[in-house]
Amino acid sequence: MAITVLLADDQHLVRAGFRSLLRRGRDIDVVGEASTGDEAVRAARTLKPDVVLMDIRMPGMDGIAATRMVLRDLPTCKIIILTTFETDEYVFSALAAGASGFLTKEIDPDGLRTAVRVVAAGDALLSPSVTRRVVGQFAHRPVPAAGRPGGNPAGGNPPGGDRLAVLTDREREVVRLVATGLSNLEIAAQLVISPLTAKTHVTRAIAKLGVRDRVQLVIVAFEDGLI
Repeated sequence: MAITVLLADDQHLVRAGFRSLLRRGRDIDVVGEASTGDEAVRAARTLKPDVVLMDIRMPGMDGIAATRMVLRDLPTCKIIILTTFETDEYVFSALAAGASGFLTKEIDPDGLRTAVRVVAAGDALLSPSVTRRVVGQFAHRPVPAAGRPGGNPAGGNPPGGDRLAVLTDREREVVRLVATGLSNLEIAAQLVISPLTAKTHVTRAIAKLGVRDRVQLVIVAFEDGLI
């Protein structure tokens, strides 16, 4: 079954380019487009896509607010923030809103298709440049309460203290590698384990810490000094 994608960007040529690039992947189907945040929310409710590629700066409702609304109605939908901007404010806001990925529009075509497949499979990713920015800033800047793992309404340990103490040594190492921006395949290669084992460690760490996804694992790793 193809991965269904909704494109949300205020520039027609940008949407056309993304649509063309994504459709070269036979397992990806672009099912709709939106030019504003409001349109993106309405289209997502109607089409129920697996993944939304969401621009940030759009007329009316911006992409961050649209992300919050889409995930409120469709919690299983995955959203990749795709923008030309890479400021700290956008990174933190996107993570707090629940985005599964944050990529700049400089990403190459293969990388874009891979990103869609990664988040559709339930994973989460940040581009290396964004991960470096997060690494450099999280220790000095609190995440908004809605985005803090400890503030997750679904559960999780309270902020402060060594939340990572519930993890095994191997799980802590895997979380550390996740926080450096490595994929499960890269983690497996570095630790000389199978990709399935790497994914299992990540899944167990997410469950033990009561966080939403691997992006939130990154936040915990920074806040608890693992990085």
